[in-house]
Amino acid sequence: MTPRSSGPHRGQESSPTAAEPDPATGSGGLRPPRSDSPSVLGLAVPALVVLAAEPLYLLVDTAVVGNLGTVALGGLAVGGGLLAWAAALLNFLAYGTTARAARRAGAGDRQGAVQEGVQATWLALALGLLVLVAFQLLAGPLTRVLAGGAGPVAEAGERWLRVAALGAPLLLVSLAGNGWLRGVQELRRPVRYVVAGSLLSLLLCPLLVHQAGLGLVGSAVANVAGQALTAALFLRALSAEGVAWGARPRAIVRQLVIGRDLLLRAAVLQLAFLVAAGVAARAGAAALGAHQIALQLFFFLALVLDAYAIAAQTLVGQALGGGRPDDARSTARRVTAWGLGTGCLVAAVLLALRDVVPPLFTDDPAVLAQAAVVWWFLAGFQPLAGVVFALDGVLMGAGDVGYLRTLTIGAALVGFLPLSLLSAPLGWGLAGVWTGLTLFIALRLVGVLARVAGDRWTGAPETVAA
Repeated sequence: MTPRSSGPHRGQESSPTAAEPDPATGSGGLRPPRSDSPSVLGLAVPALVVLAAEPLYLLVDTAVVGNLGTVALGGLAVGGGLLAWAAALLNFLAYGTTARAARRAGAGDRQGAVQEGVQATWLALALGLLVLVAFQLLAGPLTRVLAGGAGPVAEAGERWLRVAALGAPLLLVSLAGNGWLRGVQELRRPVRYVVAGSLLSLLLCPLLVHQAGLGLVGSAVANVAGQALTAALFLRALSAEGVAWGARPRAIVRQLVIGRDLLLRAAVLQLAFLVAAGVAARAGAAALGAHQIALQLFFFLALVLDAYAIAAQTLVGQALGGGRPDDARSTARRVTAWGLGTGCLVAAVLLALRDVVPPLFTDDPAVLAQAAVVWWFLAGFQPLAGVVFALDGVLMGAGDVGYLRTLTIGAALVGFLPLSLLSAPLGWGLAGVWTGLTLFIALRLVGVLARVAGDRWTGAPETVAA
């Protein structure tokens, strides 16, 4: 697809020919692009609520299960870690669908945008069933590997995972639902759906775990129940659009092309963080503890910054779908400013609380000493991360996922992994590992800034190709 070099600018309507039905989806019913496009913050705030709902529920779930003892808590960590890993790898069902649906919606083709949701839902069901079967067959070996061998923790993790895996297709359907609704700029409904499912799980978890006497299995049942409610709400929203439910192989294949790139990108990221954790473990228990505290804070703060990426996906996708590259560039500038400003604010708060937050996690002097070293890295790269995550969203919205894949893998292989691996033999410890993570983010920053400064990304090569 050749880049669009012209089109209606802000305040002008697209011509009727700017949006044509996709032969792969068979959709028609063109609508003019929305002129009341919400602000970056208006999209980012509800996206943040959706992103934060699952981690917050997991904190409560962990607290409930923690009262059962260390074996149950370890089993939840093992089983939950495996399920979370699978969900992270398949998160392209949300991000890829947002980009494709936004392009359709921006061209005035809401039915085409919703059809992207239909095809993503079929793909989610297929992949979810594969995940379910894989975990039923391999739950034992996988939990034993993660738990460090056979024993009570591995057995508890296996029991939890076999039940919780029943919700895998439901979880992936919800990701697809999030994707197409974001693409048509409807972010408040996903908030209601995700919060409703999380609240159901929150209510059922203590009842099933303690009152009903199901123990750890009760936690898994509560997970599945919440996921079922959320998925049902997303499916109801899709049905209400009145589009055909038939699976269209060509559209699904094109979604898989985007998914392939995002999957490879996620896999390399997971590998890099696993290697870093392994290096930290070899530096001693105190180093590993400090690394875990800082890394979990990094992941949590990334949710805040990633909300701008979701807003950028929607706005950029719709702008390019409507033939308005100038609007897409304007969005890139705005989300960059928001990401930088928020990153600076987060960095200032972290530095101000550097003597307050770590003691909330541990009172071990050795761990606190290591955390003090890591804290400067964690705070220092937040402004860089704010810009990187925001511009990741810009390029995803443009369908430029192939470039993002190559950039992320290259930055990991050149920056993160070498410095992490060299930290052990050279005795750099956590400072070396976190220098590698800082370099990883810096290299990505250079790459996304260089890409957005040019014009190639506005062509969105594979997002809605016919």
